[in-house]
Amino acid sequence: MGAELNGLREQLLRHVRERGGATDALVADALRTVPRHLFLPDLPPGSAYRDEVIVTKRDQLGQPTSSSSQPTIMGIMLDQLGAARGQRVLEIGAGTGFNAALLAHIVGPAGRVTSMDLDHDVVERAEENLAAAGVDGVTVLHADGALGCPDRAPFDRIIATVGVWDLAPAWLDQLAPAGRIVVPLDLRGVQRSVAFERAGDHWTSRSARPCGFMRMRGSLAGPERTYLLDMATGLVLSLPDDRELEADAVVEAIDSPSARVPTGVIPGPFDLLDGLGLWLAIRDPRWFALSETDPGARLADAPLVAPDGRATVGILDDYGLATVRAGVTGELVVTGDDQPADELAAHITAWEAAGRPGSAGLRVDAYPPGTPLTAEYVLDKRCVRLALSWPERS
Repeated sequence: MGAELNGLREQLLRHVRERGGATDALVADALRTVPRHLFLPDLPPGSAYRDEVIVTKRDQLGQPTSSSSQPTIMGIMLDQLGAARGQRVLEIGAGTGFNAALLAHIVGPAGRVTSMDLDHDVVERAEENLAAAGVDGVTVLHADGALGCPDRAPFDRIIATVGVWDLAPAWLDQLAPAGRIVVPLDLRGVQRSVAFERAGDHWTSRSARPCGFMRMRGSLAGPERTYLLDMATGLVLSLPDDRELEADAVVEAIDSPSARVPTGVIPGPFDLLDGLGLWLAIRDPRWFALSETDPGARLADAPLVAPDGRATVGILDDYGLATVRAGVTGELVVTGDDQPADELAAHITAWEAAGRPGSAGLRVDAYPPGTPLTAEYVLDKRCVRLALSWPERS
């Protein structure tokens, strides 16, 4: 069995590296060595080595609140983090404890990992898993991660494994002068894993990669709203802000579109995943995301395909809504009410004309609130002001 599990870890590592993760030798060695199946004891050992997110806790509505993240995005974010031997690392979001175990392997016996989680049962499970795997050098705390851990600061690296709407002042204060922080940062409803370092009077990104994480709860929770429109098919609409909507009217509009507008744009799957949602999010406050776990229902022709269903994006206002669909040739087609459909189609053709910008070359600079900025795209949070730019396109 040991040889078989070693083989499964090697196979998973090859898969992650093929998809751009674990390029750092220390990260690769951690994925090769740390036994993920011991952090998912309720699964058959072989199932733990699929490159998939595995939900481990849900709320009363069935929405996930804790999980073991997809190994590829874990590898990518650990590459971004660039942790080294002997460093002190703070992790926000304990999950199963697997990511903390990877970090402990990376920083080695002279390093130290502190992991924090808001849920007491998650902390207990992570501690049990770490003990079962024989991992030393990790302390798991039951606390609000937005406050950091001043007693153990300063940290050389800080990483969040939950989606964050804002950059907590405590994290920035507790980071060592030459430190780095990696967070799945909300950019008006879409997330990018952004690696920040200090740059004079502000913070600037060193890399940005697409990602998708459950949202952080507690004192740093953002204004996002999620509506379960149809429990039977798992139809979920996500808004980047705290807007009210009439669920029945939205479902009726999705089911009975009055317009169908072809765009002539045939993007690849990664272009869609990485680019179009971000384009809409920073340009149109009406945008939303729509997903469904039953692929044979309303979103059978949605352009984004995932192991657990399909997803798309759209815009919603007083004139109705419109969503992006895929035609038989892969061309993006907009369906919905007349005016929103025309406007959403115009967004798609503008994104195409701009060269389908996405995370590649994206720079995110974080300044104190109220800082005067001349950037084209500025997002105001409670604790920071973000400027988004694509310098090489200027």
